[in-house]
Amino acid sequence: MAAAAVANIGLMDSAYFVGRGEILSWINATLQLSLGKVEEAASGAVQCQLLDMVHPGVVPMHKVNFDAKTEYDMIQNYKVLQDVFNKLRINKNIEVNRLVKGRPLDNLEFLQWLKRYCDAVNGGIMNENYNPAERRSKGCKERNHKGSNKSSKSLQANRLSCANSADGVPTTEKVCISTVTEDHYMEQIQQLSEKIADLKVSVDSTEKERDFYFSKLRDIEILCQRPELEHLPMTKGIRKILYAADAKDSSLSEANEIITRSPGVFSDEAECQATPKASYT
Repeated sequence: MAAAAVANIGLMDSAYFVGRGEILSWINATLQLSLGKVEEAASGAVQCQLLDMVHPGVVPMHKVNFDAKTEYDMIQNYKVLQDVFNKLRINKNIEVNRLVKGRPLDNLEFLQWLKRYCDAVNGGIMNENYNPAERRSKGCKERNHKGSNKSSKSLQANRLSCANSADGVPTTEKVCISTVTEDHYMEQIQQLSEKIADLKVSVDSTEKERDFYFSKLRDIEILCQRPELEHLPMTKGIRKILYAADAKDSSLSEANEIITRSPGVFSDEAECQATPKASYT
């Protein structure tokens, strides 16, 4: 199967029948890791490196955080993964809000799909020239180096601010205040990230419900378009409701009027009520 077509495989594809034991063995052998559970890959770092293996140079490994523990840090990894998907034109939806929760089934399904994709790219053959441990180490060093540069600049800015200030507050106290403020902001970011994840779950649920009812309405519309039914008053009343342009006002009364004033609609029922029952005595 071509790599481009893997994004559209259904849940009944053989890729989703690969057991978690086989998935874990594949990941551990490929990336030289020792994962014991699929949910240990919930941070998104493993997925980023698997793509780095099959597409060398595409994944910015210095942005991948293998030590991600909070949902905020995990989401940053999935942002990197989504950027890579966009570069490679992989039309695959990443259920970030479910994956970062560490749900075993969601993570297993995503890893099953990823294995199928990697096999489609490299034919199931591992890249012998790829050193996963070295790539992780190099990425970690680059990330730490950039982080230290930022910290150094921040420290220099704090020192300059302290030197230029004339309020008499000791430098150590200012550093403590700065640290507390940073922790406070990080806590707020974490809380907002959780709220965003909850909102995404709510939106997904609403979209599924919308699609469900839309498919029902579409089935009714197709049924009303059948030649032997489209001339019936009941069909006309249903179409009146379906095609109502104003969402505020109900079209039910107009539809009832169309059905009621149509000749012969209730004639059979009236005749049945007017005809006396035959007596068998």
